[in-house]
Amino acid sequence: MTKGSVRFESVTKRYGPVVALKPLTLEIESGTLCTLLGPSGCGKTTTLRLIAGLESASEGKILIGGEDVTHLSATYRRVSMVFQSYALFPHMTVADNVAYGLSVKRVPKGEAVARADAALEMVGLKGFGKRLPSELSGGQQQRVAVARAIVLEPEVLLLDEPLSNLDAKLRRHVREEIRQIQQRLGLTAVYVTHDQEEAMAVSDRIIVMNNAEIAQAGTPRDLYERPASAFIADFIGDANLLDVEVAQAGSETNVQLREHSFNLPRPTDLKGAAKLVLRPHQVRLSQAPSVMSLPAEVAYAAYLGNCIQYTLATAAGEIFAILPPSGQPFAKGDTVHVTWDPEDLRLVAA
Repeated sequence: MTKGSVRFESVTKRYGPVVALKPLTLEIESGTLCTLLGPSGCGKTTTLRLIAGLESASEGKILIGGEDVTHLSATYRRVSMVFQSYALFPHMTVADNVAYGLSVKRVPKGEAVARADAALEMVGLKGFGKRLPSELSGGQQQRVAVARAIVLEPEVLLLDEPLSNLDAKLRRHVREEIRQIQQRLGLTAVYVTHDQEEAMAVSDRIIVMNNAEIAQAGTPRDLYERPASAFIADFIGDANLLDVEVAQAGSETNVQLREHSFNLPRPTDLKGAAKLVLRPHQVRLSQAPSVMSLPAEVAYAAYLGNCIQYTLATAAGEIFAILPPSGQPFAKGDTVHVTWDPEDLRLVAA
């Protein structure tokens, strides 16, 4: 196992009778950024705290870089954490904040100052060392928190909802910076968020958790294009989930959607009742019916500049569509016909 890798072997966490984490086995490869994603209470923060040594496993084994750290305290683990609140000392300068962990480890002052200056330069804050945290923007404070973590030269960098205190535009900017720092330094990073877009933007791999266990793991594209369940399809990006019947399985899959029957150009193990996954950007609208179209009424239309969003009432249920702002847009009350490309569609269990 390479330096910086993280492995859980059947790790369980209990708080009395409450199971916060069901037996969990996972591996995070060295030098990658892996995001733990899921709704509140799914177990993602518990998993992060177990890696950090802030919680102890009830059962199982935790390895970092091949070393068994299951019973090792946080002080002796080669990990650093960036907290949601930044946790900067307001009375200390930026440089002193960054060097604080080094002083605790009794690193000589001259070396600590040099390493703190180098860490600040890595995060684009060269020359900011004499300022106080209150003199920085939210994004700059976040970068100080990252510098304070990486100055300790950890094997694993842990980030707990690091962007939740920033506005939407700044979040996008800072997440790009965090990703660039992680890649430039070759750090193993474990990132916790409940924001799907954020996870997809920064991750090599995403582990989606639900009900204290892994629902699906894979690359952002895997999860979006090949969801393993209705939960994943609905949680990763927007999705229309339509009730269908899988009438026949083979090299092609025959699907019945109300009075419409069509083939999907891929096999499936599903039979009977299933859910058809139709992403909003895969919806096509026309005024004229076709063999595979669903009649619909425009219930809502919103022009957002770079796209038009529609809510469509159909006999198969409500369908949400996102279309480019070209041509004459449809208005509320218009009758339209919904179509799609069968290549785009996926089936999941009902």
